Amino acid sequence: MYFENIGDTTVTKEMIASLGNDALASLILEQVKRDPALLERLQPALAARLGPGAQPAMIGDSPALKRLQSSIGKIAITDAPVLITGESGTGKELAAVSIHQRSLRASRPFIPINCAALPKHLIASELFGHEKGAFTGADQRRIGRLQAADKGTVFLDEIGDLPLELQAHLLRFLQESTIDRVGGVHPIKVDVRVIAATNVPLRKAVAEGRFREDLYFRLNVLTLDMPALRDRPEDIEPLVAHFTAKFCRESGKAIDGLSPAAALLVRRHSWPGNIRELIATIRRAVVMAEGRLIEPEDLALPPADGPDGAGDGSLDAARREAEETLIRRALASHRHNITRTAEHLGVSRVTLYRLLEKHGIPARPD
Repeated sequence: MYFENIGDTTVTKEMIASLGNDALASLILEQVKRDPALLERLQPALAARLGPGAQPAMIGDSPALKRLQSSIGKIAITDAPVLITGESGTGKELAAVSIHQRSLRASRPFIPINCAALPKHLIASELFGHEKGAFTGADQRRIGRLQAADKGTVFLDEIGDLPLELQAHLLRFLQESTIDRVGGVHPIKVDVRVIAATNVPLRKAVAEGRFREDLYFRLNVLTLDMPALRDRPEDIEPLVAHFTAKFCRESGKAIDGLSPAAALLVRRHSWPGNIRELIATIRRAVVMAEGRLIEPEDLALPPADGPDGAGDGSLDAARREAEETLIRRALASHRHNITRTAEHLGVSRVTLYRLLEKHGIPARPD
């Protein structure tokens, strides 16, 4: 009866287990192993069992975010390694969590590891574990994080900072699905899906001898490129609204949103720190705001530096800002197709090119 009215979305192991029948869950999982496409047909019958909040939210409705979510859905139903790329602050760990929660491993551990934050002399022990007496201070056996993630997912953030000697051990793990504890003599079988992330170009690191080429190809089976916030401007407003409401709940304050001048400043900011910068900015603004609206001084952002002095808060500046925003959104919606964008805006191609030049908007994405 669970297979009626089947759609084409994704089910997770957690959803299967939520039926409350371990035997049924095991049977379905065995069927899925033989027919992976079954995953895409089960969700409508089971998703309601999990209730709201089963998957991490990605705020926004831009074309870039829709493409990202579609890719995550396709990647989640496989078990191959994933390499997530993108600038700092774009939400790489959130994407990794989403992949895990939409996979058959959802009910198993998700273990995040920041390779850049681990002390170099402890990385091997942290990843693979150690035996008692393996080194000074090893007074008992310790299970490493890879083994702790058995049957689940490990997220290796900042993988480009992993030392070369550890890269060889990680490569062996990816090839053989076994680990060797520090001081150990017997390999240990571990079933873990690896999702890695980097904000530096690994190809360049390979060319410079800082990253193993064979490990790069092992990790780069499936690639997910996180869009920068400046490439999804349509999502800035809903993101600001979401985090304003969130921080108001935490602080007990009542804020209606941004003042027109603050909204203009937010739209014109380039957000080099991406969503992480936006979150920090809104958190500070909620704390500093004294009225029902967040003002420019609460944001602590640099003055808007748009063309023709667009940051002066005047009516003309607001009109220029609205025109630029409309053009940017239309370009993004039509994937920078000039002809379709011009038709959407009701102007000629020549006029559109003139407007692009006026606002300093590239005809093609950078």
